[in-house]
Amino acid sequence: MPETPQPDPRRWTALIFIAIAQLMVVLDSTVVNIALPSAQQDLGISDGNKQWVITAYTLAFGGLLLFGGRVSDLWGRKNTFIVGLLGFAVASAIGGAAVNTAMLLGARTLQGVFGALLAPAALSLLAVTFTDAKERAKAFGIYGAIAGAGAAVGLILGGVLTQFLNWRWALFVNILFAIAAVIGAVLVIREPAQGRNRNRVDIPGVILASAGLVSLVYGFSRAESDGWTSGMTLGLFAASVVLLATFALVESRVSAPLLPLRVVTERNRGGVYLSLGLAVIGMFGLFLFLTYYLQQVMGYSALKSGFAFLPMVGGMVVGSTQIGTRLMLRVRPRLLMAPGFLVAALGMLVLAQIKVDSSYAAVLLPGLVLMGLGMGTAFMPAMSLATHGVRPEDAGVASAMVNTSQQVGGSIGTALLNTLATSATATWVSSHITSKADLKNQLFLNQSAVHGYSVAIYWATGILALSALLAFVLIDAGVQGGHQQVDGEKSAEDLAIPVIAH
Repeated sequence: MPETPQPDPRRWTALIFIAIAQLMVVLDSTVVNIALPSAQQDLGISDGNKQWVITAYTLAFGGLLLFGGRVSDLWGRKNTFIVGLLGFAVASAIGGAAVNTAMLLGARTLQGVFGALLAPAALSLLAVTFTDAKERAKAFGIYGAIAGAGAAVGLILGGVLTQFLNWRWALFVNILFAIAAVIGAVLVIREPAQGRNRNRVDIPGVILASAGLVSLVYGFSRAESDGWTSGMTLGLFAASVVLLATFALVESRVSAPLLPLRVVTERNRGGVYLSLGLAVIGMFGLFLFLTYYLQQVMGYSALKSGFAFLPMVGGMVVGSTQIGTRLMLRVRPRLLMAPGFLVAALGMLVLAQIKVDSSYAAVLLPGLVLMGLGMGTAFMPAMSLATHGVRPEDAGVASAMVNTSQQVGGSIGTALLNTLATSATATWVSSHITSKADLKNQLFLNQSAVHGYSVAIYWATGILALSALLAFVLIDAGVQGGHQQVDGEKSAEDLAIPVIAH
Protein backbone atom coordinates (compact mmCIF):
# COMPACT_ATOMS: atom_id res chain seq x y z
CA MET A 1 0.00 0.00 0.00
CA PRO A 2 1.52 3.37 -1.00
CA GLU A 3 2.29 5.87 1.72
CA THR A 4 -0.12 8.70 2.32
CA PRO A 5 1.44 11.92 0.95
CA GLN A 6 2.58 14.43 3.54
CA PRO A 7 0.57 17.65 3.76
CA ASP A 8 1.94 20.59 1.82
CA PRO A 9 3.86 22.75 4.33
CA ARG A 10 2.69 25.91 2.54
CA ARG A 11 -0.96 24.94 2.38
CA TRP A 12 -2.18 27.73 4.68
CA THR A 13 -0.38 30.34 2.61
CA ALA A 14 -1.93 28.76 -0.49
CA LEU A 15 -5.36 29.14 1.11
CA ILE A 16 -4.89 32.93 1.18
CA PHE A 17 -4.48 33.09 -2.60
CA ILE A 18 -7.28 30.60 -3.29
CA ALA A 19 -9.52 32.73 -1.08
CA ILE A 20 -8.53 35.93 -2.92
CA ALA A 21 -9.51 34.35 -6.24
CA GLN A 22 -12.82 33.07 -4.88
CA LEU A 23 -13.63 36.47 -3.40
CA MET A 24 -12.96 38.12 -6.76
CA VAL A 25 -15.36 35.80 -8.60
CA VAL A 26 -18.14 36.00 -6.02
CA LEU A 27 -18.09 39.74 -5.44
CA ASP A 28 -18.05 40.40 -9.18
CA SER A 29 -21.66 39.24 -9.28
CA THR A 30 -22.73 42.28 -7.24
CA VAL A 31 -19.93 44.89 -7.39
CA VAL A 32 -21.02 45.90 -10.90
CA ASN A 33 -24.66 46.30 -9.80
CA ILE A 34 -23.83 49.36 -7.71
CA ALA A 35 -21.70 50.84 -10.51
CA LEU A 36 -24.22 50.15 -13.28
CA PRO A 37 -26.18 53.44 -13.14
CA SER A 38 -22.93 55.42 -13.54
CA ALA A 39 -21.71 53.17 -16.35
CA GLN A 40 -25.06 53.47 -18.12
CA GLN A 41 -24.90 57.26 -18.07
CA ASP A 42 -21.23 57.42 -19.07
CA LEU A 43 -21.47 55.02 -22.03
CA GLY A 44 -25.01 55.85 -23.07
CA ILE A 45 -26.27 52.32 -22.48
CA SER A 46 -29.97 52.07 -23.29
CA ASP A 47 -32.47 50.84 -20.69
CA GLY A 48 -33.06 47.80 -22.88
CA ASN A 49 -29.38 46.89 -22.89
CA LYS A 50 -28.44 47.68 -19.29
CA GLN A 51 -29.58 44.24 -18.02
CA TRP A 52 -27.04 42.66 -20.37
CA VAL A 53 -24.18 44.11 -18.34
CA ILE A 54 -25.25 41.65 -15.65
CA THR A 55 -26.76 38.91 -17.83
CA ALA A 56 -23.75 38.59 -20.17
CA TYR A 57 -21.61 37.59 -17.18
CA THR A 58 -24.13 35.22 -15.60
CA LEU A 59 -24.93 33.44 -18.87
CA ALA A 60 -21.29 32.73 -19.74
CA PHE A 61 -20.41 31.85 -16.15
CA GLY A 62 -23.40 29.60 -15.47
CA GLY A 63 -23.37 27.97 -18.91
CA LEU A 64 -19.70 26.99 -18.90
CA LEU A 65 -19.15 25.96 -15.28
CA LEU A 66 -19.34 22.20 -15.91
CA PHE A 67 -16.96 22.54 -18.84
CA GLY A 68 -14.64 24.60 -16.64
CA GLY A 69 -14.66 21.87 -14.02
CA ARG A 70 -13.81 19.24 -16.61
CA VAL A 71 -10.97 21.38 -17.98
CA SER A 72 -9.65 21.63 -14.41
CA ASP A 73 -9.55 17.84 -14.15
CA LEU A 74 -7.86 17.59 -17.57
CA TRP A 75 -5.28 20.41 -17.49
CA GLY A 76 -4.65 20.29 -13.78
CA ARG A 77 -6.23 22.50 -11.15
CA LYS A 78 -3.27 24.82 -10.68
CA ASN A 79 -2.84 25.43 -14.42
CA THR A 80 -6.56 26.10 -14.87
CA PHE A 81 -6.54 28.36 -11.82
CA ILE A 82 -3.74 30.52 -13.25
CA VAL A 83 -5.26 30.67 -16.76
CA GLY A 84 -8.62 31.62 -15.24
CA LEU A 85 -7.03 34.40 -13.18
CA LEU A 86 -5.08 35.87 -16.10
CA GLY A 87 -8.08 35.74 -18.41
CA PHE A 88 -10.33 37.32 -15.79
CA ALA A 89 -7.81 40.13 -15.29
CA VAL A 90 -7.57 40.84 -19.03
CA ALA A 91 -11.36 40.82 -19.40
CA SER A 92 -11.70 43.19 -16.42
CA ALA A 93 -9.14 45.56 -17.95
CA ILE A 94 -11.08 45.61 -21.23
CA GLY A 95 -14.33 46.26 -19.37
CA GLY A 96 -12.85 49.05 -17.29
CA ALA A 97 -11.50 50.71 -20.41
CA ALA A 98 -14.77 50.26 -22.37
CA VAL A 99 -15.68 53.15 -24.67
CA ASN A 100 -19.07 51.81 -25.79
CA THR A 101 -21.78 49.31 -24.89
CA ALA A 102 -20.48 46.50 -27.12
CA MET A 103 -17.00 46.66 -25.60
CA LEU A 104 -18.37 46.46 -22.05
CA LEU A 105 -20.74 43.59 -22.86
CA GLY A 106 -17.96 41.66 -24.60
CA ALA A 107 -15.70 42.12 -21.59
CA ARG A 108 -18.41 40.94 -19.20
CA THR A 109 -18.93 37.82 -21.33
CA LEU A 110 -15.18 37.11 -21.22
CA GLN A 111 -15.22 37.54 -17.45
CA GLY A 112 -17.91 34.89 -17.27
CA VAL A 113 -15.92 32.50 -19.47
CA PHE A 114 -12.76 32.74 -17.38
CA GLY A 115 -14.75 32.79 -14.14
CA ALA A 116 -16.18 29.42 -15.17
CA LEU A 117 -12.60 28.10 -15.37
CA LEU A 118 -11.48 29.75 -12.16
CA ALA A 119 -14.27 28.95 -9.69
CA PRO A 120 -14.21 25.11 -9.95
CA ALA A 121 -10.40 25.10 -9.98
CA ALA A 122 -10.29 27.12 -6.74
CA LEU A 123 -12.67 24.83 -4.85
CA SER A 124 -11.10 21.62 -6.12
CA LEU A 125 -7.61 22.92 -5.20
CA LEU A 126 -8.90 23.45 -1.69
CA ALA A 127 -10.38 19.96 -1.60
CA VAL A 128 -7.13 18.22 -2.59
CA THR A 129 -4.83 20.50 -0.55
CA PHE A 130 -6.54 20.03 2.83
CA THR A 131 -7.09 16.38 3.61
CA ASP A 132 -6.73 16.26 7.41
CA ALA A 133 -10.21 16.44 8.95
CA LYS A 134 -9.48 19.24 11.43
CA GLU A 135 -7.53 21.33 8.93
CA ARG A 136 -10.17 20.75 6.28
CA ALA A 137 -12.82 22.08 8.65
CA LYS A 138 -10.88 25.29 9.24
CA ALA A 139 -10.05 25.77 5.55
CA PHE A 140 -13.61 25.22 4.40
CA GLY A 141 -14.85 27.48 7.18
CA ILE A 142 -12.84 30.33 5.69
CA TYR A 143 -13.85 29.43 2.15
CA GLY A 144 -17.51 29.11 3.12
CA ALA A 145 -17.46 32.53 4.75
CA ILE A 146 -16.03 34.08 1.58
CA ALA A 147 -18.44 32.22 -0.69
CA GLY A 148 -21.40 33.37 1.37
CA ALA A 149 -20.30 36.91 2.20
CA GLY A 150 -18.62 37.78 -1.11
CA ALA A 151 -21.79 39.08 -2.74
CA ALA A 152 -22.45 41.41 0.19
CA VAL A 153 -18.81 42.54 0.15
CA GLY A 154 -19.32 43.35 -3.53
CA LEU A 155 -22.12 45.76 -2.61
CA ILE A 156 -19.83 47.54 -0.15
CA LEU A 157 -16.84 47.63 -2.49
CA GLY A 158 -18.97 48.78 -5.40
CA GLY A 159 -20.30 51.66 -3.31
CA VAL A 160 -16.82 52.72 -2.17
CA LEU A 161 -15.26 52.58 -5.65
CA THR A 162 -18.17 54.27 -7.41
CA GLN A 163 -18.45 57.08 -4.88
CA PHE A 164 -14.75 57.86 -4.39
CA LEU A 165 -13.27 56.90 -7.79
CA ASN A 166 -15.61 55.95 -10.67
CA TRP A 167 -17.53 52.99 -12.02
CA ARG A 168 -14.55 51.73 -14.05
CA TRP A 169 -12.74 50.76 -10.85
CA ALA A 170 -15.47 48.23 -10.09
CA LEU A 171 -13.80 46.29 -12.95
CA PHE A 172 -10.20 47.48 -12.64
CA VAL A 173 -10.05 46.30 -9.02
CA ASN A 174 -10.16 42.70 -10.27
CA ILE A 175 -6.73 43.17 -11.85
CA LEU A 176 -5.22 43.75 -8.41
CA PHE A 177 -6.93 40.65 -6.99
CA ALA A 178 -5.85 38.53 -9.96
CA ILE A 179 -2.20 39.62 -9.94
CA ALA A 180 -1.89 38.85 -6.22
CA ALA A 181 -3.51 35.43 -6.68
CA VAL A 182 -1.36 34.54 -9.73
CA ILE A 183 1.85 35.38 -7.89
CA GLY A 184 0.71 33.30 -4.95
CA ALA A 185 -0.32 30.39 -7.18
CA VAL A 186 3.04 30.29 -8.93
CA LEU A 187 5.04 30.54 -5.71
CA VAL A 188 3.16 28.50 -3.13
CA ILE A 189 0.27 26.44 -4.54
CA ARG A 190 1.24 22.83 -5.14
CA GLU A 191 -1.22 20.41 -6.66
CA PRO A 192 -0.95 16.69 -5.79
CA ALA A 193 0.20 14.64 -8.77
CA GLN A 194 -2.71 12.21 -8.53
CA GLY A 195 -6.19 12.75 -9.81
CA ARG A 196 -5.86 14.10 -13.36
CA ASN A 197 -8.62 12.96 -15.68
CA ARG A 198 -6.91 12.63 -19.06
CA ASN A 199 -9.87 11.20 -20.94
CA ARG A 200 -10.98 13.04 -24.06
CA VAL A 201 -13.42 15.87 -23.48
CA ASP A 202 -17.05 14.84 -23.94
CA ILE A 203 -17.92 17.38 -26.67
CA PRO A 204 -21.62 16.45 -26.99
CA GLY A 205 -21.90 16.74 -23.21
CA VAL A 206 -20.23 20.16 -23.23
CA ILE A 207 -22.61 21.47 -25.92
CA LEU A 208 -25.75 20.03 -24.31
CA ALA A 209 -24.88 21.12 -20.75
CA SER A 210 -23.79 24.61 -21.76
CA ALA A 211 -26.81 25.19 -24.01
CA GLY A 212 -29.18 23.79 -21.39
CA LEU A 213 -27.80 25.91 -18.56
CA VAL A 214 -27.70 29.05 -20.72
CA SER A 215 -31.34 28.46 -21.71
CA LEU A 216 -32.31 28.00 -18.07
CA VAL A 217 -30.48 31.09 -16.76
CA TYR A 218 -31.62 33.24 -19.70
CA GLY A 219 -35.17 31.96 -19.29
CA PHE A 220 -35.32 33.33 -15.76
CA SER A 221 -33.80 36.59 -16.95
CA ARG A 222 -36.50 36.95 -19.62
CA ALA A 223 -39.21 35.93 -17.14
CA GLU A 224 -38.25 38.94 -15.03
CA SER A 225 -38.55 41.36 -17.95
CA ASP A 226 -41.17 39.73 -20.26
CA GLY A 227 -43.32 37.75 -17.83
CA TRP A 228 -43.56 34.04 -17.04
CA THR A 229 -46.09 33.25 -19.76
CA SER A 230 -44.39 35.00 -22.69
CA GLY A 231 -43.50 32.83 -25.67
CA MET A 232 -39.78 33.52 -25.30
CA THR A 233 -39.74 32.60 -21.60
CA LEU A 234 -41.69 29.36 -22.07
CA GLY A 235 -39.63 28.45 -25.13
CA LEU A 236 -36.37 28.89 -23.23
CA PHE A 237 -37.60 26.79 -20.31
CA ALA A 238 -38.81 24.04 -22.67
CA ALA A 239 -35.48 24.07 -24.52
CA SER A 240 -33.63 23.85 -21.20
CA VAL A 241 -35.63 20.80 -20.09
CA VAL A 242 -35.04 19.00 -23.40
CA LEU A 243 -31.33 19.86 -23.54
CA LEU A 244 -30.60 18.90 -19.93
CA ALA A 245 -32.62 15.68 -20.16
CA THR A 246 -30.71 14.75 -23.32
CA PHE A 247 -27.48 15.64 -21.52
CA ALA A 248 -28.33 13.23 -18.66
CA LEU A 249 -29.10 10.48 -21.19
CA VAL A 250 -25.82 11.04 -23.06
CA GLU A 251 -23.81 11.11 -19.81
CA SER A 252 -25.23 7.74 -18.78
CA ARG A 253 -23.97 6.14 -21.99
CA VAL A 254 -20.60 7.65 -22.90
CA SER A 255 -17.38 6.16 -21.56
CA ALA A 256 -15.85 9.46 -20.42
CA PRO A 257 -18.74 11.76 -19.46
CA LEU A 258 -18.41 15.48 -18.81
CA LEU A 259 -20.39 14.99 -15.59
CA PRO A 260 -20.23 11.42 -14.28
CA LEU A 261 -23.71 10.81 -12.89
CA ARG A 262 -22.18 9.28 -9.74
CA VAL A 263 -21.20 12.84 -8.74
CA VAL A 264 -24.81 14.06 -8.49
CA THR A 265 -26.66 10.82 -7.68
CA GLU A 266 -24.67 10.25 -4.48
CA ARG A 267 -27.21 11.13 -1.81
CA ASN A 268 -25.21 13.63 0.21
CA ARG A 269 -23.76 15.61 -2.67
CA GLY A 270 -27.16 15.70 -4.39
CA GLY A 271 -28.69 16.96 -1.14
CA VAL A 272 -26.05 19.68 -0.86
CA TYR A 273 -26.52 20.88 -4.45
CA LEU A 274 -30.31 21.04 -4.07
CA SER A 275 -30.55 22.62 -0.61
CA LEU A 276 -27.72 25.10 -1.32
CA GLY A 277 -29.29 26.16 -4.62
CA LEU A 278 -32.63 26.81 -2.88
CA ALA A 279 -30.97 28.78 -0.09
CA VAL A 280 -29.20 31.00 -2.60
CA ILE A 281 -32.58 31.80 -4.21
CA GLY A 282 -33.63 33.43 -0.95
CA MET A 283 -30.33 35.14 -0.25
CA PHE A 284 -29.94 36.79 -3.67
CA GLY A 285 -33.54 37.98 -3.54
CA LEU A 286 -32.77 39.60 -0.20
CA PHE A 287 -29.79 41.52 -1.63
CA LEU A 288 -31.97 42.83 -4.43
CA PHE A 289 -34.84 44.08 -2.28
CA LEU A 290 -32.80 45.46 0.59
CA THR A 291 -30.62 47.42 -1.84
CA TYR A 292 -33.72 49.06 -3.33
CA TYR A 293 -35.28 49.55 0.10
CA LEU A 294 -32.20 51.21 1.57
CA GLN A 295 -31.59 53.54 -1.37
CA GLN A 296 -35.09 54.37 -2.60
CA VAL A 297 -37.09 54.28 0.63
CA MET A 298 -34.55 54.96 3.38
CA GLY A 299 -32.60 57.40 1.19
CA TYR A 300 -29.19 55.80 1.77
CA SER A 301 -26.32 56.52 -0.62
CA ALA A 302 -24.72 53.63 -2.53
CA LEU A 303 -21.84 53.69 -0.05
CA LYS A 304 -24.04 53.75 3.06
CA SER A 305 -26.32 51.02 1.76
CA GLY A 306 -23.29 48.85 1.03
CA PHE A 307 -22.03 49.26 4.60
CA ALA A 308 -25.52 48.49 5.91
CA PHE A 309 -24.85 44.86 4.89
CA LEU A 310 -21.73 44.63 7.12
CA PRO A 311 -23.56 42.92 10.03
CA MET A 312 -24.57 40.14 7.65
CA VAL A 313 -20.97 39.74 6.49
CA GLY A 314 -19.80 39.63 10.10
CA GLY A 315 -22.44 37.06 10.94
CA MET A 316 -21.34 34.87 8.03
CA VAL A 317 -17.72 35.00 9.11
CA VAL A 318 -18.61 34.05 12.70
CA GLY A 319 -21.07 31.36 11.63
CA SER A 320 -18.63 29.78 9.21
CA THR A 321 -15.29 30.05 11.00
CA GLN A 322 -16.44 29.74 14.61
CA ILE A 323 -19.68 27.76 14.73
CA GLY A 324 -19.37 25.59 11.62
CA THR A 325 -15.66 24.90 11.94
CA ARG A 326 -15.84 24.03 15.64
CA LEU A 327 -18.85 21.74 15.33
CA MET A 328 -18.12 20.02 12.01
CA LEU A 329 -15.91 17.40 13.66
CA ARG A 330 -18.49 16.76 16.40
CA VAL A 331 -21.90 16.67 14.72
CA ARG A 332 -23.36 15.45 11.44
CA PRO A 333 -23.43 17.94 8.55
CA ARG A 334 -27.24 17.97 8.40
CA LEU A 335 -27.31 19.06 12.06
CA LEU A 336 -25.38 22.17 11.01
CA MET A 337 -26.98 22.81 7.64
CA ALA A 338 -30.66 22.39 8.60
CA PRO A 339 -30.48 24.57 11.76
CA GLY A 340 -28.30 27.05 9.88
CA PHE A 341 -30.89 27.48 7.13
CA LEU A 342 -33.64 27.74 9.78
CA VAL A 343 -31.77 30.53 11.61
CA ALA A 344 -31.36 32.29 8.26
CA ALA A 345 -35.09 31.85 7.66
CA LEU A 346 -35.78 33.42 11.06
CA GLY A 347 -33.59 36.38 10.08
CA MET A 348 -35.51 36.63 6.81
CA LEU A 349 -38.78 36.58 8.76
CA VAL A 350 -37.57 39.53 10.85
CA LEU A 351 -36.60 41.42 7.69
CA ALA A 352 -40.06 40.81 6.21
CA GLN A 353 -41.41 43.18 8.89
CA ILE A 354 -39.91 46.24 7.18
CA LYS A 355 -42.05 49.36 6.95
CA VAL A 356 -41.53 52.73 5.33
CA ASP A 357 -40.32 54.14 8.65
CA SER A 358 -38.58 51.07 10.09
CA SER A 359 -35.57 51.54 12.32
CA TYR A 360 -32.32 50.02 11.04
CA ALA A 361 -31.33 48.99 14.58
CA ALA A 362 -34.70 47.45 15.44
CA VAL A 363 -35.46 45.48 12.25
CA LEU A 364 -32.61 45.37 9.72
CA LEU A 365 -29.73 44.82 12.13
CA PRO A 366 -31.08 41.73 13.95
CA GLY A 367 -32.43 40.29 10.71
CA LEU A 368 -29.11 40.66 8.90
CA VAL A 369 -27.12 39.23 11.81
CA LEU A 370 -29.37 36.16 11.99
CA MET A 371 -29.17 35.73 8.20
CA GLY A 372 -25.39 35.88 8.33
CA LEU A 373 -25.00 33.49 11.25
CA GLY A 374 -27.38 30.96 9.72
CA MET A 375 -25.99 31.02 6.19
CA GLY A 376 -22.38 30.98 7.42
CA THR A 377 -23.04 27.96 9.64
CA ALA A 378 -24.76 26.09 6.79
CA PHE A 379 -22.38 27.09 3.98
CA MET A 380 -19.30 25.72 5.67
CA PRO A 381 -20.28 22.01 5.92
CA ALA A 382 -22.08 22.28 2.56
CA MET A 383 -18.89 23.34 0.76
CA SER A 384 -16.90 20.56 2.41
CA LEU A 385 -19.51 17.86 1.83
CA ALA A 386 -19.93 18.81 -1.83
CA THR A 387 -16.42 17.53 -2.58
CA HIS A 388 -16.43 14.83 0.09
CA GLY A 389 -15.73 11.26 -0.98
CA VAL A 390 -15.45 12.22 -4.65
CA ARG A 391 -12.89 10.49 -6.87
CA PRO A 392 -9.85 12.71 -7.40
CA GLU A 393 -10.44 12.75 -11.17
CA ASP A 394 -13.99 14.06 -10.53
CA ALA A 395 -12.99 16.85 -8.12
CA GLY A 396 -13.25 19.57 -10.77
CA VAL A 397 -16.77 18.76 -11.96
CA ALA A 398 -17.97 18.16 -8.38
CA SER A 399 -16.70 21.62 -7.48
CA ALA A 400 -18.31 23.05 -10.63
CA MET A 401 -21.68 21.65 -9.54
CA VAL A 402 -21.47 23.68 -6.31
CA ASN A 403 -21.00 26.86 -8.32
CA THR A 404 -23.68 25.80 -10.82
CA SER A 405 -26.28 25.31 -8.08
CA GLN A 406 -25.43 28.74 -6.66
CA GLN A 407 -25.48 30.43 -10.07
CA VAL A 408 -28.80 28.93 -11.12
CA GLY A 409 -30.21 29.64 -7.66
CA GLY A 410 -29.16 33.28 -7.92
CA SER A 411 -30.78 33.64 -11.34
CA ILE A 412 -34.01 32.03 -10.15
CA GLY A 413 -34.05 34.13 -6.98
CA THR A 414 -33.65 37.42 -8.81
CA ALA A 415 -36.34 36.67 -11.39
CA LEU A 416 -38.86 34.78 -9.23
CA LEU A 417 -38.83 37.05 -6.20
CA ASN A 418 -38.79 40.24 -8.28
CA THR A 419 -41.87 39.00 -10.12
CA LEU A 420 -43.62 38.24 -6.82
CA ALA A 421 -42.71 41.67 -5.45
CA THR A 422 -43.95 43.47 -8.57
CA SER A 423 -47.24 41.57 -8.50
CA ALA A 424 -47.77 42.26 -4.78
CA THR A 425 -47.04 45.96 -5.30
CA ALA A 426 -49.56 46.19 -8.14
CA THR A 427 -52.22 44.43 -6.03
CA TRP A 428 -51.60 46.80 -3.09
CA VAL A 429 -51.86 49.87 -5.33
CA SER A 430 -55.14 48.72 -6.88
CA SER A 431 -56.70 48.10 -3.46
CA HIS A 432 -55.45 51.30 -1.78
CA ILE A 433 -55.54 53.95 -4.48
CA THR A 434 -58.19 56.65 -4.02
CA SER A 435 -57.22 59.06 -6.82
CA LYS A 436 -54.59 59.57 -9.50
CA ALA A 437 -52.89 62.01 -7.14
CA ASP A 438 -51.79 59.02 -5.03
CA LEU A 439 -49.49 57.91 -7.86
CA LYS A 440 -47.56 61.15 -7.42
CA ASN A 441 -47.42 60.88 -3.64
CA GLN A 442 -43.96 59.60 -2.63
CA LEU A 443 -45.21 58.13 0.66
CA PHE A 444 -47.90 56.15 -1.19
CA LEU A 445 -45.35 54.88 -3.72
CA ASN A 446 -42.91 53.90 -0.96
CA GLN A 447 -45.65 52.06 0.94
CA SER A 448 -46.60 50.08 -2.16
CA ALA A 449 -42.99 49.18 -2.91
CA VAL A 450 -42.25 48.12 0.67
CA HIS A 451 -45.35 45.92 0.67
CA GLY A 452 -44.02 44.18 -2.44
CA TYR A 453 -40.58 43.72 -0.88
CA SER A 454 -42.13 42.31 2.29
CA VAL A 455 -44.26 39.76 0.41
CA ALA A 456 -41.24 38.59 -1.61
CA ILE A 457 -39.15 38.26 1.56
CA TYR A 458 -41.91 36.13 3.13
CA TRP A 459 -41.64 33.84 0.11
CA ALA A 460 -37.85 33.76 0.53
CA THR A 461 -38.41 32.76 4.18
CA GLY A 462 -40.45 29.78 3.03
CA ILE A 463 -37.82 28.79 0.48
CA LEU A 464 -35.13 28.82 3.19
CA ALA A 465 -37.33 26.69 5.44
CA LEU A 466 -37.75 24.20 2.58
CA SER A 467 -33.98 24.21 2.09
CA ALA A 468 -33.55 23.30 5.77
CA LEU A 469 -36.06 20.45 5.44
CA LEU A 470 -34.34 19.02 2.35
CA ALA A 471 -30.91 19.24 3.99
CA PHE A 472 -32.21 17.33 7.02
CA VAL A 473 -34.02 14.65 5.01
CA LEU A 474 -31.58 14.07 2.13
CA ILE A 475 -28.19 14.40 3.82
CA ASP A 476 -27.26 11.44 6.00
CA ALA A 477 -23.45 11.72 6.14
CA GLY A 478 -21.79 11.08 9.48
CA VAL A 479 -19.34 13.30 11.32
CA GLN A 480 -16.58 14.37 8.92
CA GLY A 481 -13.47 12.83 10.38
CA GLY A 482 -11.29 9.82 9.70
CA HIS A 483 -11.03 8.02 6.37
CA GLN A 484 -13.46 6.09 4.20
CA GLN A 485 -13.99 5.03 0.62
CA VAL A 486 -14.56 7.37 -2.24
CA ASP A 487 -17.18 6.84 -4.95
CA GLY A 488 -16.96 3.37 -6.43
CA GLU A 489 -14.68 0.57 -5.34
CA LYS A 490 -11.32 2.31 -4.93
CA SER A 491 -10.38 3.37 -1.45
CA ALA A 492 -8.47 6.47 -0.46
CA GLU A 493 -5.43 4.30 0.19
CA ASP A 494 -5.66 2.77 -3.29
CA LEU A 495 -5.53 6.27 -4.74
CA ALA A 496 -2.86 7.43 -2.28
CA ILE A 497 -5.06 10.41 -1.43
CA PRO A 498 -6.69 10.81 2.00
CA VAL A 499 -10.42 11.49 1.81
CA ILE A 500 -12.73 12.79 4.51
CA ALA A 501 -15.17 10.11 5.64
CA HIS A 502 -18.91 9.99 5.86
